[in-house]
Parts: sequence; structure tokens; C-alpha cells
Amino acid sequence: MEHEAEKGVGQVSQVGQVGPLGLFDTHCHLDVAAFDQDRDAAMARARAAGVARFLNPAYDLESSRRTMVLAQAHADVVAAVGVHPNAAADFDGAQLAELRALACAPQVVAVGEIGLDYYWQTTPRDRQAQAFIEQLALARELNLPVIVHCRDAYDDALELLREHGHGLPGLVMHAFSGRMEHLRAVLDLGFYIGIGGPVTYPNAHTLRDLVRAAPLERIVIETDAPYLAPQGHRGRRNEPAYLVEVAHKVAELRRLSIRDIARITTDNGRRLFRLS
Repeated sequence: MEHEAEKGVGQVSQVGQVGPLGLFDTHCHLDVAAFDQDRDAAMARARAAGVARFLNPAYDLESSRRTMVLAQAHADVVAAVGVHPNAAADFDGAQLAELRALACAPQVVAVGEIGLDYYWQTTPRDRQAQAFIEQLALARELNLPVIVHCRDAYDDALELLREHGHGLPGLVMHAFSGRMEHLRAVLDLGFYIGIGGPVTYPNAHTLRDLVRAAPLERIVIETDAPYLAPQGHRGRRNEPAYLVEVAHKVAELRRLSIRDIARITTDNGRRLFRLS
């Protein structure tokens, strides 16, 4: 989840008109206010573009509750609950207890998004780390995979995951933006990377090299809508429909068809989040 995204309704580009692909948007924020005027229409556009499933992570307790409502209303939406590092300044035992209660619902398939964010500096680093550790422990207790937000904090996040990430059934580094050594560390821990709109940006040379280098079976794709729109929509609101453009770029980088990438990344998402 990125705060700096600009909002504005985009249109599904022609790249999306490729028929049913069965794509899995493993990270989108359909519960946020940016979709209040056209949420159902945005989801319909995504389905028409080939998105078959949406995973909606939370940012704080309020969004965890909204995410639950969304997943209960739509059979193709699953939820993650958690407190983002930028919302973790006041994280305490009461919030952890409410997260535990929410996470027991059948619609919840993961804890997230949680982690470290050293870019915004809205929460002291020690508070971020403590909230991260406690939510990792919750995920382990409930046997749930984890969705990690990490921005400008890969060394510290990976160190915490080495210490506290054992015993988790799965984990994805959402919106992966690390270096090659970070990719190797993530893979050594048995985790996945989430690839979204930034892979389409003209100057994203390092990220594209990482996508070429990563094992295909460890890649999932995502939009982070309404944030991080692909290049053709930058400056406007991102939508799950634009996941097709991410899939196209990954297919290009791996010299595969978009249908191959759709099948592989959807299978990876199902395996990671233990979905049928």
C-alpha cells in the first residue's frame, strides 16, 4: 500500500481485452474510499479483463473490518487482516486480540499487510518492529500466511524474518523492490515475491532483472490498486483490471505467453494462500 498515489478513474486499456485468463490479483485495496463511487464497476471491469480472484489486505483495524465485509459480499474476494507499519504507532494487546478474532473468519487467508516502512517515518522504528513481530507470531499461531510490506527496510525486515518468521505456512514480500541479495535471501527463506505495476516503469531496470532471475514458482502478481498504477495509467487511480498489464510485462521478461504467466502465477497464489 502506497500513500502517495494519485486518484482518478482510469479506463481498461486494449491490453486487457484478451479474454478470460483466470488471473489472481494477490494484493488490492478495494475497500478504500477511492473505490466508493464505483467499486462494483471496477470489479466488473477486472473480471472482464480476466481477473478471477482478488485478495484484499488490510492497513489497520478499520480496514480489516471493511475487508471482511467485502469478502463476505463477494465470492471471488478473500481477505487478509493486519496493521501496516505506518499505522502501528499505537499497536497494543487490544488491537492484537481484535485481529485474532477477525483472522478466525473463513474469508481470511492471511495476515497482512504488515512489516517495516522507513520511507514515511510515521511510526518509530522500534514500534514498527514490535508490531511486526507480534503479528508474525499471530500468523504462526493461526497457521496463516503473511503479506509483508517493506519499504527502504529490507535488511532489517529480513533479519526479523530470520528470527521470527520460522514456522509460517507461507509469506510474500509485497511490491518487491529489493536488490539481488535481498531476492536471494527471500528465496532462501522459502518465501514469494509480489510483482506489480512498477515492473512496467521505464527506469525499473533492477526490478526487471529480478523478475528474470526469480524462479517462476516464487512469483505472484498484484496491482496494489488504487496505488502503483502501471506505466500507461500513472498519475491516475490503479484498478485490478490493470493486472493484465503486469502479466504482459512479466510474460515479456520471461519469454512466455501471457496465458502461461496467468496460469503459473495464479497457481502460485493458490498454493501460497492455500486456496482451491
